[in-house]
Amino acid sequence: MKTPAEYYQRNPDRHPPAYAPGYKTSVARSPRYAMISLNQSAGEITGPVFGHNDLGPLDHDLIKNYTQTGDPVGERIIVHGRVLDENARPVPNTLVEVWQANAGGRYRHKKDMYLAPIDPNFGGCGRTMTDENGYYFFRTVKPGAYPWRNMVNNWRPAHIHFSLFGSSFSQRLITQLYFEGDPLIPLCPIIQTIGDPDAVEALTAKLDMNASIPLDCIAYRFDIVLRGRRSTLFENRLEGN
Repeated sequence: MKTPAEYYQRNPDRHPPAYAPGYKTSVARSPRYAMISLNQSAGEITGPVFGHNDLGPLDHDLIKNYTQTGDPVGERIIVHGRVLDENARPVPNTLVEVWQANAGGRYRHKKDMYLAPIDPNFGGCGRTMTDENGYYFFRTVKPGAYPWRNMVNNWRPAHIHFSLFGSSFSQRLITQLYFEGDPLIPLCPIIQTIGDPDAVEALTAKLDMNASIPLDCIAYRFDIVLRGRRSTLFENRLEGN
């Protein structure tokens, strides 16, 4: 049995600050005191465990998994890539969940009051598992941009939400995918909280014509990097993890 290892500490310089006045809701949600580092327990560096038996046959196909009378409206796309740790090793058999707005920019949510119509054939949720090489893919329609009540005229770029569990709770990641070439990306107040241009680039899926299916779907490549593993001993105890 492989002994669980500790994980790299997250790099705070790469992540946006919790308090960013330009992103209005962060003002009320941000902590007022410095974060506290806690030792990782066995429960955080092992599990959860998911299997392919937890998935339905169309969970990875958002074009088909909610259809009522036909396929949903919108640009048909494939999103694919690999899930890796910080040491560039694949993270196999990990659950990848996604949710998104429809092609008009509206979520299937009772509190979404945007004037774009609900698509009766699109649920906007899906999930899949990575294979032994950390590879995943799903099929969907490209989401639309939508306005939000931040400032007078703020719009969210087209994006897809991701949730990943990795090999343990310590690798838990919730993030968003944006699309290459979207002119709303540099205008978005949420993205503007990210000070590292390379980090913004890492959130941007790249057009991948080699993986596109002619007369069917355009493909985008989105690789995801989770925390890596290390075990550094200093005076008989783990430090810096």
